[in-house]
Amino acid sequence: MVFVCRLWVGRSATAARAWVLILCAALWLTQGAHAETHGPAVRLGTEGVEIRRTADGIPHVRAGSWQELGVGVGYAQAQDALCTLAEAFVTYEGRRAWFFGADERPARDSTFGRPKNIDLDFFFRAYADAEVVTRYRAQHPPELNELVEGFAAGYNRYLSEARAGQASAVGRSCLNQPWVRDIAADDVHRRMYAAQIAAGYAKFITEMANSTPAAAASAARAGEEGAAALRGRFVQRIGAQPGIGSNVLAFGSEATGGDGAVLFGNPHWYWGGPDRFYQMHLTIPGKVDVAGVAFLGLPMVMIGFNGQVAWSHTVSEARRFGLFDLTLDPADPTRYRVDGKTEAMTAREVAVEVRAEDGSARRLTRTFYRTRFGPVVDLGGLDAALGWGSTHALAIRDVNADNFRIFRNFFYWNQAKSLDDFIDIQRREAAVPWVNTVAIGRGDQGVDGRVWYADVGAVPNVPDELRQACATPLAAGFASVDPLTPVLDGSRSDCDWRLDPAAAQAGAMPVAAMPWLLRKDYVANMNDSYWLSNSRQPLEGYPALLGGERRPLGLRGRLGHRIALDLIQAQPGSAETLSMRLMRDVLTPRAYSAELFKDEVLAQACVRPEVELDADALAAAGAGGRRQGTLAPRTVDVGRACDILRGWQNKADGNDRGALLWEAFWARLEQIPAEKLYGVAFSSDAPLDTPGRLRAGQVAAAKALAATVLEFGDKGWPLDGALGTRRYVASGGRHYPIYGGCHSAGYFTVACNEDRSDRIGLDTLGNSYLQVVRFSPSGVQAHTLLAHGQDENAVADGQGSGPVVRYARKAWLHFPFQDKDIERDPALDRLRLFP
Repeated sequence: MVFVCRLWVGRSATAARAWVLILCAALWLTQGAHAETHGPAVRLGTEGVEIRRTADGIPHVRAGSWQELGVGVGYAQAQDALCTLAEAFVTYEGRRAWFFGADERPARDSTFGRPKNIDLDFFFRAYADAEVVTRYRAQHPPELNELVEGFAAGYNRYLSEARAGQASAVGRSCLNQPWVRDIAADDVHRRMYAAQIAAGYAKFITEMANSTPAAAASAARAGEEGAAALRGRFVQRIGAQPGIGSNVLAFGSEATGGDGAVLFGNPHWYWGGPDRFYQMHLTIPGKVDVAGVAFLGLPMVMIGFNGQVAWSHTVSEARRFGLFDLTLDPADPTRYRVDGKTEAMTAREVAVEVRAEDGSARRLTRTFYRTRFGPVVDLGGLDAALGWGSTHALAIRDVNADNFRIFRNFFYWNQAKSLDDFIDIQRREAAVPWVNTVAIGRGDQGVDGRVWYADVGAVPNVPDELRQACATPLAAGFASVDPLTPVLDGSRSDCDWRLDPAAAQAGAMPVAAMPWLLRKDYVANMNDSYWLSNSRQPLEGYPALLGGERRPLGLRGRLGHRIALDLIQAQPGSAETLSMRLMRDVLTPRAYSAELFKDEVLAQACVRPEVELDADALAAAGAGGRRQGTLAPRTVDVGRACDILRGWQNKADGNDRGALLWEAFWARLEQIPAEKLYGVAFSSDAPLDTPGRLRAGQVAAAKALAATVLEFGDKGWPLDGALGTRRYVASGGRHYPIYGGCHSAGYFTVACNEDRSDRIGLDTLGNSYLQVVRFSPSGVQAHTLLAHGQDENAVADGQGSGPVVRYARKAWLHFPFQDKDIERDPALDRLRLFP
């Protein structure tokens, strides 16, 4: 039997709370209970585990040991996201085909995209195996292993109580589904691995799961379509959709008048699915006191703050994997040449069970092949030259496949005692998987004025000279599609990734070769490379695979630096004042493309109120629907569109009229090659101002605007429609306008659907967790938002709409970090888990 005691606590409930606690303890002593779990028994101390929820349903978990802390985290996450977690654990175990059908795909996106279930099963069975679990256990400190075991026990405890009717399961339609099951610590380790390989293997699950020797060529995409598909697969660092990224700004003492540092962090991330963020506050008195977010299924904070440090991340431009061009034995495509000799690939048969139509089990097998460099990957579906043929094949190596330090790095960061301690941990572990890091510290009396930027973590040790010496004809052609991913000659052993005794793992780059900055004015990153993390101190001289230098910044990156520089120039005089202005500015949805170029392009597009589109222009614009044959020329009135755009204030708040029209217009302008679109080319001497001076030309600009007007007419959209009529989130039975847009239009504030659909929901990529943090003599001062909410149903028009509404209204939450603030929170709800 399990025993749960829930208390609603208001400000004046101290005496009542004491009596209820006594009653709870008495009931526990007389009835007894235990938590059921897989694996080692998890015992709770007599004080139990306390989960206090404050405004927006944020759980503050307090426990007496690491294992008990894990119990609280697992229980809380299951309360809010049972169905999402349960399905994810099925994925990582490799059993999706059995429960959901072999040829079906996950309903929600994630860092590994949406491959077929059967391919996901074979991939995770082949690579997230027992050896992976063993390596985690061996490389994690005992306390982290205890935390993981506790998480599994806490998840199981909630599931058991919910099924027994002892815990609320409102909205959990999956509760009694066969795929919702108890988990073990092994499941949490497999979940870790899925996150670990997001920038490498996970990008190629279908191609790795279907690699077969000298297979018949799959239907490769031809010409420009094939090149675009290949470029998209490699250039997109995480996941399958454009738009994954983040903003981070940090200001030091030179920006705050000597009043300590301020940090803003804002991942643009998944609103639904297994990789969305979960907000929590974790405390073991005297050991850890940390708040922030983690991916669902993980028991430590990945972005957040404690009493001494605060940090955030942005997806890095650096490549975390590489390819090897194998020369095969003509007599046997499972053998390859190295230094004039042939070696046999290591073959491993993997089995997956699928359910037949009659409900019986059917066992399928595939053979996976591995070389000394890594597994074989067949990219023939993207380009025939990259397939597994009779003479050539490709092997892939992911540096993070052997990086089992990642989560102990986060575990240690959660307990960091100062910014110097934080930096030392990052340098020692060199484990950060695929993100940049920005951090600040409290220092004595809250006045550590330094800000830290680093792309220091697990990166292949492939200096430029190795790439040049080991290039093959295939590598030369590949570089035209993606100049950053290394493609090396697999027929030479000296072309493997370089070994360095100072590196944290074999084949990884040593810390001394990676970029970092420690300054007192500001650092920033908006998913551009490390090069311009501070506009006054470019970082140069690093290997190409780290992201490149002297390259144009995206519009969002240029705007981010402008926001930082404008705040500094305004001389706020204190960290508190800067924080308040920062919270305002980062949620002001400026369309930077319009600020820079609207007047210029309208001067070109609006010369005449009517524009004629010929058949070719109409076809290119997508006009005419599905009608066949030649399209008759059409005259389009653009005069009203010009008036609307002239009157629009270049912002995308819910009531703004013109933002939707501009976004569609700008998307067409972006299709014009940069050398024709801009009159001033990019200059590394003026990276925040170039490229510039739009020169699309009267004809091209007018046709782009006319095509946009036709599109709106075909879809029944008013040209002056308010943004919030189409861009909104449904939560708790109401619609709330959402501000911002896709990063391609230069929005710093991001809310974007890949298919340009209107409703913001579970398939959205955009602002997710936001934090503005500073330190004062009295402790950490943090303001946060969680745009998609804690509950898995919050943006599916279900429960848990509080944080969603807060984000929609731009009403920052002053995070209750200290115990006294938690206790006086008007929304306080207390849950105790007793043994």
